[in-house]
Amino acid sequence: MPDLTVNYIGVDVAKSQLDYALDDIRLGVVPNTSAGHAALITLLRPLGPVRVICEASGGYQQPLVAALLAAGIEVCVVPPGRVRHFARATGQLAKTDPMDAQLLRRFGQHCQPRLVAPAEAARTVLREWLDLRRVLVDDRVAWENRQAQAGAAVQSLGKKHLKFLDKQIATVEQRIKKHLATHPLLQTQSERLQQISGLGPVSAWTLLAHLPELAEGTEKELAALVGLAPYARDSGRHAGHRHISGGRAEVRRVLHLAARCARIHNPILRAFADRLAQRGKPYKVIITAVSRKLLLVARRLHTNPNFVLVA
Repeated sequence: MPDLTVNYIGVDVAKSQLDYALDDIRLGVVPNTSAGHAALITLLRPLGPVRVICEASGGYQQPLVAALLAAGIEVCVVPPGRVRHFARATGQLAKTDPMDAQLLRRFGQHCQPRLVAPAEAARTVLREWLDLRRVLVDDRVAWENRQAQAGAAVQSLGKKHLKFLDKQIATVEQRIKKHLATHPLLQTQSERLQQISGLGPVSAWTLLAHLPELAEGTEKELAALVGLAPYARDSGRHAGHRHISGGRAEVRRVLHLAARCARIHNPILRAFADRLAQRGKPYKVIITAVSRKLLLVARRLHTNPNFVLVA
């Protein structure tokens, strides 16, 4: 049933503009700038309890989301794929920006997606530094892979660029450490998460920056949010393989890397992984299970100051 207690506002986000739908009739466009965000917030104020819903648009939605949260307005950011499936299910095949804004409004009313958790300014800055680090690391991997196929002249240039990228990555990591040093709570939380054998600094930083909901909800809800909850694929007598899907890709990626380390160096998780291997579980299933264990232990450490790890 549609949620009639909240006014859902659909906003289609583009690089330069925001198409909005206040209801079935009132449509409009504002620029995707600070002035445009302020104008949209002014339009929303008289409407009572409102909830803006938009798609994840390659980062172009982030300034809008930050402005809305700062103004005390609830926001939902949904994957574009979910919205397109909803459009097909309702028979809407045409696609324009105003139609997308209306579609988002209807999607919010019927599906009531999860709200974006407001992030502290310190966590937002940490996330920006980590995003930059990821870009630099990905660039370094691409250049390193290119070196194997390059000629002597290009290899020489590649070596210089790799050194430059190493220096940039080191600089970003130093900036992150300085940032944490100025925020004692984040610093303490980071150090506490790193008590888990297998979770290094980057993994701890990523959990703090990209998963502000670490202390919220149940363990099952948190696993689903990150994309570490296997979903059933059964039909009739057929029992299909369970697969994970969706979730916070960046968090899941670092947890998978941490799980590979924990699989070897963490005595408790190594024993857990060995038991799964003895039962014939594939390697990917084992790593996913260890990743989920790491996430849930991190949640315990984060929420309970009296929780102490053994061995």
